[in-house]
Amino acid sequence: MKIKLTDSKFMRNVEKKVLDTIKKYKMFDRKDKIAVAVSGGKDSTVCLYILKKLGLNVEAVTVDAVIGNYTKENVDNLKKVCKKYDVKLHTISFRDEFGMGLCYIQSLLKGKGQNHSSCKICGILRRYLLNKYCKKQKFDCLATGHNLDDESQAILMNLLRNDLKLALRIGPVSGILQTAEFVKRVKPLYFVPEEDVIRYSKIMKFPVNYGICPCSVGAYRRKHKNFLDEFEKKHPSVKFNIVHMHERLMSLINPKKLDVGEVNRCKTCGEPAAKDECSTCRIFKELKILKNKK
Repeated sequence: MKIKLTDSKFMRNVEKKVLDTIKKYKMFDRKDKIAVAVSGGKDSTVCLYILKKLGLNVEAVTVDAVIGNYTKENVDNLKKVCKKYDVKLHTISFRDEFGMGLCYIQSLLKGKGQNHSSCKICGILRRYLLNKYCKKQKFDCLATGHNLDDESQAILMNLLRNDLKLALRIGPVSGILQTAEFVKRVKPLYFVPEEDVIRYSKIMKFPVNYGICPCSVGAYRRKHKNFLDEFEKKHPSVKFNIVHMHERLMSLINPKKLDVGEVNRCKTCGEPAAKDECSTCRIFKELKILKNKK
């Protein structure tokens, strides 16, 4: 029978797990200027709070994808959290940067015969904006709220897709290539299960949205989440096992022997790209509304 810890002891355990992860993977130094990517959800809010509690130099950065009341409420909640815990909040908006919100971008692409999922589009554009903004603001690294469940899902997805390059990017410190073109990305909650994040957030009474993004209904990732959640009920620790096995496999790989490609500069915007043009510029090229972002 699993014994439920008192709230205070439970919180100390979560915080210790985060601190141990930070130390083990040398995520950052005390002097580092750390951006925490926040969405207004439980994971990123818990991540921000714990890093702040540990005495680290953190600032919050959010990307508003302009998804109606959903993102409006999230931004409003973030303002409350950041004000309460004295954290500077930076806000980037799809509308300001691209002239339109996520749903409109997806509908335009669909009209052009490009059936990209909203999650894929959102992920590409968010990563682009976060990396570009964090470089401009001279952040030393970017912390995200990815938890154990997120990572086990990603590992399973890449395995089933036979996508080695994406699999190599997964880890407490993201990416296999370290370059100045990318701000270092770290995941302090890497070994914290989602259920623990939820409990921690509810104990703290954070004003967060516990629901799913309205655009993610039917998403490919959600199928893997549902599968792993059901499997975990019958086989406890399966998510830990997936993540730890992936970590062990990555430790056996020699990056020098892998064809991971080079980091190029996008010919249109100058940001890092795997090909001659970055994924963001390719999206807007498909829409034939590409603006020179240099």
